[in-house]
Amino acid sequence: MRRLIALLTLAVAPLVSAQTFTFTAIPDQDESKLRSRFDQVADYLTGELGVEVKYIPVKSYAASITAFRNNQVQLAWFGGLSGVQARARVPGSEAIAQGYEDQFFKSYIIAHTSTGLDAAASLQQAMKGMTFTFGSKGSTSGRLMPEFYLREAFQEAPNKSFRKVGFSGDHSRTIALVQAGSYQVGAVNYKVWESELAAGKVDTSKVKVIWETPTYPDYQWTIRGDVDAQYGEGFKAKVTKALLEMKDEKLLNAFPRSSFVPATNADYAPIKDTAKSIGLMD
Repeated sequence: MRRLIALLTLAVAPLVSAQTFTFTAIPDQDESKLRSRFDQVADYLTGELGVEVKYIPVKSYAASITAFRNNQVQLAWFGGLSGVQARARVPGSEAIAQGYEDQFFKSYIIAHTSTGLDAAASLQQAMKGMTFTFGSKGSTSGRLMPEFYLREAFQEAPNKSFRKVGFSGDHSRTIALVQAGSYQVGAVNYKVWESELAAGKVDTSKVKVIWETPTYPDYQWTIRGDVDAQYGEGFKAKVTKALLEMKDEKLLNAFPRSSFVPATNADYAPIKDTAKSIGLMD
């Protein structure tokens, strides 16, 4: 019997060690950009972790949280709000790394030039009655924090302040919609704005930044708490180390981030508190 158990153990062990480790990311830009970015990350992690690593794309912020909750993915690149929501659904999950810039992230409010709105130090009453688009409903930088500051400035919900409120789905789409005049004003992740601007995709004769939020914590890598049980003792520490030691400029520029630094769940308490204050979380 002992010999049989030993043989079975030997037979099963390679299967466990060869198990694919999967991750996803919130779809904050168009799918081709995400695929290019995260397939590179998968290749890097495969080399560092000694197991096959695959990136699995999702269609929405909610889908990324569902995939994480259901253990379809074990690691995810979340925004601040989606990370808080995912960790609430998976006890023991942890934020393990964030971009250096994610410690002090911000959102831009952008406007079509036909509105006559110019850059200002505060949100302008002249915006009221215009059409406004957020990004995804679950976006920290494209919805949660902009909505918090809009409520603070105008003392009412956005659907009371604006003639029409929409949700574009992602930051690139928000820029395109405001630039085209489909919406007069919108909220966007500052990193995506600067990336699109540098790529020549923003026509500053049609759209411009009129306000920026105070800084807040945002994107982070979150890992399930059961990965050591699934992939072996110390696996979470190996993933964390690999992310923090990601130094390849090509990989970092794809985010874009200058480096990754340690993160903890406690870093995102302000996001959780804000989500509760405007009714996005219980």
